[in-house]
Amino acid sequence: MSSRIERIVLDTTAGAPAQVLTLILAGEVRVLFDERILDEYAEVLARPRFGLDKADVGEVLRQLEADGERVAASLTSLRLPDADDLPFLEVALTGKADALVTGNSRHFPGSLGVDVLSPRAVLERLEGEQ
Repeated sequence: MSSRIERIVLDTTAGAPAQVLTLILAGEVRVLFDERILDEYAEVLARPRFGLDKADVGEVLRQLEADGERVAASLTSLRLPDADDLPFLEVALTGKADALVTGNSRHFPGSLGVDVLSPRAVLERLEGEQ
C-alpha cells in the first residue's frame, strides 16, 4: 500500500476536480501552490462553463490560499510535453507533495520524483485510508 496522501498539487486539468476540490476545501488534504498556480486556478475557475460567480471564485481562492501551503518552487531542468505543466511539477517536487493530481498523466512521463495520479486514483486511495 502506498503512503498516505495528505499534501497534493492539483493540476487544473484534473478530470474530477470538483470532488478533489471539495476534499481540499474541507481540509481532508492540503493543496500546495505558488503564484503561478493560483493565477491559473483564478483563470480556470472564472471560465463561463463553470458558471461560478466572481465573488465565489474569489472566496474559493482565498480559502485555498489560507488553508493551503505556498511553496517557493525551484525551477527544474526537466522537460515536459506541455511546458504549461512545469509549475505544477516544480511545486510538487519542491514542496515534497504526496501526489500531483492531474487528468493529463501522459504529460508527466516516466519517473519524475513524485507520484502522478488521476483524481479518481486519489479519491480511491483516500477512501482506502479510512
